[in-house]
Amino acid sequence: MKKDIHPEYTDAEISCACGSVVKTRSTVKKMHVTLCSACHPFFTGTSKLVDTEGRVDRFRKRYGK
Repeated sequence: MKKDIHPEYTDAEISCACGSVVKTRSTVKKMHVTLCSACHPFFTGTSKLVDTEGRVDRFRKRYGK
């Protein structure tokens, strides 16, 4: 590796809007995110399929049972 061209890799803190804090290593010392694995619906299991236009029903009616 060439000397003096790489950014400094130090301890970092990632804070989420829900209050969760993750400590890791990065070139950026502090980061703030709006979603994390502690509050995202996909990871918490609270996600729901929203079908406002009836696409699933139209598909089932069109292509059989």
